[in-house]
This record gives sequence, structure tokens and C-alpha cells, in this order.
Amino acid sequence: MAILKIAKMGHPILLEKAKKVDDPTSPKIKSLVNDMLDTLKDLGGSGVGLAAPQVHVSLQVVIFEIPNEEESKTNSVRLITLINPKIQSLTKNTETDWEGCLSVPGLRGKVTRPNKIKYSGLDLNGNKIETIAEGFHARVVQHECDHLFGILYPQRMKNLESLQFVSEARHWS
Repeated sequence: MAILKIAKMGHPILLEKAKKVDDPTSPKIKSLVNDMLDTLKDLGGSGVGLAAPQVHVSLQVVIFEIPNEEESKTNSVRLITLINPKIQSLTKNTETDWEGCLSVPGLRGKVTRPNKIKYSGLDLNGNKIETIAEGFHARVVQHECDHLFGILYPQRMKNLESLQFVSEARHWS
């Protein structure tokens, strides 16, 4: 078990395009994903996903949790590991909603994103994953995959007036 340090906005690794993973089944990648899982758990629910560049590793690997639709009554989540992801927008319809980021601690802002996407990539066994996602699920995937291309959510904001400290928002929202 290893808890990894989170890169924060301003660190150059967050501005780089991450390298593709040659072998998703390698012990190095499995170890990275396990460490990313441990790091996410250690944060105690303050994040729902993590990209490898956020833990100072420039590889196209993301993990994220989404509500398990089949077990929605139990509030369980499904963890997805996605390697070398690709995203395709399936609609021109967008949604604007709040986003925060472990690499931009204490802040949040409104980001507009397509609300229906198709994403694909590989799992840790090298199997192809292909999923259609909507709403929150689509937002999380897009947010995490942005990290693989050197993009943080403030760069996606249309209007910086919504950028705010979470601590202040509690007082005025």
C-alpha cells in the first residue's frame, strides 16, 4: 500500500500530455492503479476519480467511481480503471455543473460539458471497455481524461465568476 502525493495546479506534470501505456497488464501498471486506489481511499471521499498525472506519473491511466445503477438502493459505487481512453461526444446538448479537483484544492467552478459520451479504453487485463455515459458519469470521465491531456477544469470554464473557494460557498450558497 502506498499513498501517493497529489500534484497541485502549477506543477508542470499537470500541463503535459500523458504517454500511452504499452502493456496494461504489466505489474508496473497494476501497482500504479493499486497505489492510486489507496490514495483515493485515503482522501476519505473528497474525490471520485484520479488520473495518473495527478500522482506525478505521466501515463494514460484513470480510475473513477460512479454510482452502481443496478444497486442504487444500496448507495454502492462501481470502480472503473481506464487505460489509454478515448472519448466521443454523442450529443450537442451540454450541462453546466460544479466541479472540483484534487489538484485544485479548496476551489470549485461551473464547467459546461457534453452530457452524453461514448468512451473506450482498456482495463487491467487488456480487455477493451466501451461504454455510453450520461450526466454525472459522463462528467467524471471527461474531467479525469482531461488530466491526460494537460487540462484542468478551470481551463474549461466559460466564466471565471463562478470560480470560488468551497469554504466561502458554504456561507453564501
